[in-house]
Amino acid sequence: MATIRTTGVRRGTLPMVVLGVLGMLAAGCGTHRPEGSAGAAEPSRAAATAPSRPADFPCPGESPSPTPAHSSGHTAPPAAPPADHYAENHGFRVPFPLHGQRRCDGLAAVRRIESALEPLRKRADFDPVSTRSALTGLGYSAGKVQSHQNGPAGVSFLIDASPLCLEGTMSSRATEADAFGGYPDHSGCDVPSGGH
Repeated sequence: MATIRTTGVRRGTLPMVVLGVLGMLAAGCGTHRPEGSAGAAEPSRAAATAPSRPADFPCPGESPSPTPAHSSGHTAPPAAPPADHYAENHGFRVPFPLHGQRRCDGLAAVRRIESALEPLRKRADFDPVSTRSALTGLGYSAGKVQSHQNGPAGVSFLIDASPLCLEGTMSSRATEADAFGGYPDHSGCDVPSGGH
């Protein structure tokens, strides 16, 4: 009479079952969800880690279609990269635009700065010391305000009012200010001098 041995098969079955259960747990099967979220889809890792951009909305004193707050001399990188990779290699110099409430804060700061400097411009007072004094008179820390002569009849300025950066020029033609959110891979509001 022939005997069929099943002992070897049974011994191999237990490790297979354990591996199967571990595989289901690793795949997310049997994941416990708190009450009220049964069947609710969980966000993917990419969606969970993707930074969200605050919604832009009309700021006080602005028309319903918002325009970018940053427009004085800084340009966005071109849509198609140039063959020499200039834009790619100098991307660290492209400032962050402002969005949401920070954009409104930036526009309000720009209006205050332009109003404070306009009397100096009308008097043709293009002294960097006068400009700096007018800007610190708005409440900006003296250590965070820079002003420099910009030609024979002009002044440029930079204010590090973190998280806002404010820059601009004053000349016989106009007073222009701009707000932005800093630079990638660089702390501070001054234009970075080196990149990758």
